[in-house]
Amino acid sequence: MTILLYALTAILYAGLAVCSWQGYRRNAALALAGGQVAPVPVAGKPSRWPMQLSLFVTLALHGALLHQTIFRADSMHFGFAYMLSAMLWLSVGIYWIESFFFPLDSLRLMVTPVAAVACVLPMIFPDVRILGYAAEPIFKAHFIIANMAYGLFALAALHALLMLYAERQLHPSRRGDAAGWLSHWLETLPPLLTMEKLLFRLIGAGFVLLTLTLISGVMFSEALFGRAVRIDHKTVFAVVSWLMFGAVLLGRHFYGWRGKIALRWVLASFVALLLAYVGSRFVLEVVLHRMTET
Repeated sequence: MTILLYALTAILYAGLAVCSWQGYRRNAALALAGGQVAPVPVAGKPSRWPMQLSLFVTLALHGALLHQTIFRADSMHFGFAYMLSAMLWLSVGIYWIESFFFPLDSLRLMVTPVAAVACVLPMIFPDVRILGYAAEPIFKAHFIIANMAYGLFALAALHALLMLYAERQLHPSRRGDAAGWLSHWLETLPPLLTMEKLLFRLIGAGFVLLTLTLISGVMFSEALFGRAVRIDHKTVFAVVSWLMFGAVLLGRHFYGWRGKIALRWVLASFVALLLAYVGSRFVLEVVLHRMTET
């Protein structure tokens, strides 16, 4: 049953990505043949409901898969692969909600292929930590808040990558790099100012959740281990990423950071956040494990 869920979830994500890809290429070809660009899709348009319903079904299956593989009996099994899968599940869920209010069809071409890969990672890398304290309410709160923060920042990072590419194509010397259907894809994006406003909303909400993650982590560590702070890779990189995201928001508010400066800061901050848990667990579960085997 679990293997079937893995396969079905990955196939649905991949199918959504392929349908989106083919739709953009077909519309671009028609627009170019007629000498005009097809209209930008409107959020909430009735013709988009089948895609949004399909995405909702895929999200439901992915959520069921995560629940079945992570929560077993009275313990919780978790590792870097499960973290990435949960992070992308939340990112796609946040995107799905946003798509009702903003024309973000172009972003779907980025999140669905990544989610298709992430959802099967736990099957490829099954090594996990068995957390016996998973039933503790304070740990549950910490776990939920942390994963929501990761999901928001993952979507913000993909959003920033899309903005960097779109901004690159604004320069006349590089405009020729995006031709045909790709040029049409860029023209379906919302205005850069709208995308920038949405990006900083994501970062602001994620920063609040990351702050609560650090606070709940201190409370959780004090309650279960008798130490408020445990100095390890996870703690160091989590604090570093918190400081970096805070600097992004302060730079935006006081100095009007925007464009490449802000986007690169966002991506660097997300990399630091990834290293906080996913990176350290990847090294422990995959790299060092393989070294001890050999």
